[in-house]
Amino acid sequence: MADIGKPVPVEKDKEYDVVIDAQGSKGDGIAHIQGFVVFIPNAKMGDKVKIKVTGVMRTFATGEVTGPATAEPAPA
Repeated sequence: MADIGKPVPVEKDKEYDVVIDAQGSKGDGIAHIQGFVVFIPNAKMGDKVKIKVTGVMRTFATGEVTGPATAEPAPA
């Protein structure tokens, strides 16, 4: 069965420069990539970081911080 939702703008194991723009209820940082939610443990609101996507689901992704952002993060 084909997924008729919007295409997912992230890929597993790929790195992205992001700004943590929210904090989840369990303390995870939250970034948005083209409106798509990415949960990042050990990140705080306002951090500009490079992340590696570790998992991709239909409505969100998970990632881990790999270091400081090396470029200006793309708009959410």
